[in-house]
Amino acid sequence: MIKESLFAAEEHETKLDKLGDVLQILDKHVDFAALAAAIDAAAPRPSRERGGRPPFPTEIMVRTLLLQQLYNLSDEQLEFQLLDRLSFQRFAGLRHSSQIPDRTTFWTFRERLMAVDASETIFEAVNRELDKHGYLARGGQMIDASIVPAPKQHLSKDEKALIKEQAMPIDWLPAKRRQKDMDATWTKKHGKSYFGYKVSANADKQYKLIRKVKVSTASEHDTLHLEDVLDPRNTSQDLYADKGYVDKERETRLKATGLRVHIQRKAAKGKPLSACQKGRNTRIAKTRARVEHVFASLEQMGGKGLRCIGLDRATLQLNFKAATYNLRRLCSLKTCGIKPAFAF
Repeated sequence: MIKESLFAAEEHETKLDKLGDVLQILDKHVDFAALAAAIDAAAPRPSRERGGRPPFPTEIMVRTLLLQQLYNLSDEQLEFQLLDRLSFQRFAGLRHSSQIPDRTTFWTFRERLMAVDASETIFEAVNRELDKHGYLARGGQMIDASIVPAPKQHLSKDEKALIKEQAMPIDWLPAKRRQKDMDATWTKKHGKSYFGYKVSANADKQYKLIRKVKVSTASEHDTLHLEDVLDPRNTSQDLYADKGYVDKERETRLKATGLRVHIQRKAAKGKPLSACQKGRNTRIAKTRARVEHVFASLEQMGGKGLRCIGLDRATLQLNFKAATYNLRRLCSLKTCGIKPAFAF
């Protein structure tokens, strides 16, 4: 017979703690009030002069969107899980609330950030949290890029021609326009075609934390954004990248700033690499491979797919994804006992 208890909810929470609820570990180490304050400073809460139901506190919205990125949930799935899951309710601060944010609330909050171009606000606020814990960028910079697929567009030849000229077919109704991604582009990698965007990231060698992010369309070459994601705060002057970033002129420019550039060499047609160059590539690969671990973790969190349309929304989602990765990585560093080089 099933045993019933008036204190079943409290007993379930106690057992969650014993099993090691990762969300409670996040709650322990992260100052979500500081993250919410940073967002409110960049994107103030809407005025209530016209009345209506007050918006949910920003801290609750930050927590719920972190859950969305951590578990790769759609707005509809997030709403359901907040109603259904005890651990989600407890982490979001909604355990005893009669109101739960719905899918429209999540959309409105993200649009609030986009309206003031605050896509990078949460990512920058999270990196300040890393600094507070002493996990400064150390060991060198590892730079790489990855394609992020978007839903493919089914267009006629004439429609493609118009979009290429940054125009929109006149016969498209508003509802259809909202479903067409005018920013995403096609590119090829290893002979396979992809449609979507590209995220370039800079992770430090010592802690594998993401320090800089740049989101672009898929057709833009990786090498165009190397300097956009350089992190001057890294305590090491070493820079690691694969052969996709080869550019002699830029390497000369970077070396002039004091950086020690470790970019793998690429063979030219009819000019194979020498044994020395191959050995150098292998040595660089052993270090540079650490950044692949970062992209693998992002992929596990659903980072290789988008549920939004347009470059602005893709930038917001991928910055949130990178911020979530950093918070999860922070908890892993704390749990594994990896102490920061500098403690504050």
